Amino acid sequence: MPLIYKICPESLWREAERTGRFSGAPVDHADGFIHFSTAGQVAATASRHFAGQDDLLLIAIEADDLGEALRYEPSRGGELFPHLYAELPLSAVRAVHPILLGADGDYVFPGEVRA
Repeated sequence: MPLIYKICPESLWREAERTGRFSGAPVDHADGFIHFSTAGQVAATASRHFAGQDDLLLIAIEADDLGEALRYEPSRGGELFPHLYAELPLSAVRAVHPILLGADGDYVFPGEVRA
């Protein structure tokens, strides 16, 4: 059962928990799908798209629970990234972790991030 990951500002995720639905961040709305990363992609995604932000959460999602709305499509350099063409059902969320910003400016992810 592979996990995929969403990096999300804490305020946006807490709103999703409050309302019971997550339709994505502004970039997701603009692109027409919710962006996710695999375990091997999440650190580069954080560095590239969230550099310096210190209010981030890492949302671990069970990919198999997303059905046919989840597609792996080419993105950075042709690498396949998971994209969800639907709202994220909160029932698919397996864990929510803070992403720490280290003194060196690099993000520190929970040890359980796995492919």
